[in-house]
Amino acid sequence: MSLLVIGTVAFDAIETPFGKTDKIIGGAATYISVSASYFRNKINLVSVVGEDFPQATIDMLKGKGINTDGLQIKQGEKTFFWSGKYHADMNTRDTMDTQLNVLSNFDPIIPESYQDCEYLMLGNLMPSLQQKVIKGLRNRPKLIVMDTMNFWMEVALNDLLETMKLVDVLTINDEEARLLTGEYSLVKAARKILTMGPKYLIIKKGEHGALLFHEKEVFFAPALPLEEVFDPTGAGDTFAGGFIGYITSTGDTSFENMKRAVIHGSAMASFCVEKFGLERIEGLSEGEIDERIQEFINLVQFEITLV
Repeated sequence: MSLLVIGTVAFDAIETPFGKTDKIIGGAATYISVSASYFRNKINLVSVVGEDFPQATIDMLKGKGINTDGLQIKQGEKTFFWSGKYHADMNTRDTMDTQLNVLSNFDPIIPESYQDCEYLMLGNLMPSLQQKVIKGLRNRPKLIVMDTMNFWMEVALNDLLETMKLVDVLTINDEEARLLTGEYSLVKAARKILTMGPKYLIIKKGEHGALLFHEKEVFFAPALPLEEVFDPTGAGDTFAGGFIGYITSTGDTSFENMKRAVIHGSAMASFCVEKFGLERIEGLSEGEIDERIQEFINLVQFEITLV
């Protein structure tokens, strides 16, 4: 069972109350692919970088079983770059600089060897590009998961709504759910979004966990209390990678298994925020992941007798 990941492979420069970085590796597809690789070793990547992108990082991706045949390298051009500064609460940030570079004319080309994918993860990109990827596949994948953000809700709402009709799972944060629907209650917002196309909805709440909605069913996964949070930049994408990686490894798209996938995604995201960029999630062991998942289980497991 193969997983196709579409999104950005990029450079970031990040400042938080705990420190700052120079240019480091970032991008939605990077975090998604690396996170998913701990559960599935057949991952096909489609993205674009410039000639300034380090070969060592491409080799690292390949070493994790990530196929980079679909990674376009544009000679004479520069890789997408984003710089941001987080506020003291780590939940809000200011964008300091955005340089689209190769992303300004990105045309996601699906290699022939990728056409048999059973699972598709659409990282945050222009909705029209996400839609082009879906329609460019000969056969519809077993499950399509889509991430998006408030920017597209503000500048490309019609394209976003059309793309949402084509996917199975939508992942957004609580602020975006409210913006998309005009509802403050996340339960009401979820009901509205589930009429827009997706069968499942994941609303990420950062340090307050994540909610999974399907028809009338709701599942809540708490966030793990951590002593230190250095960088939340890639947490949402790392969550998505853990989620779709686990789904792909099991081949089970039931609501019950998606609950387990949310826990796996939450566990991966909890590692990501402990260091800057990929530093924490790049070299995880199976034992570390199992131990972290057990911490989540211990967090929510209890016995109670109703009288």
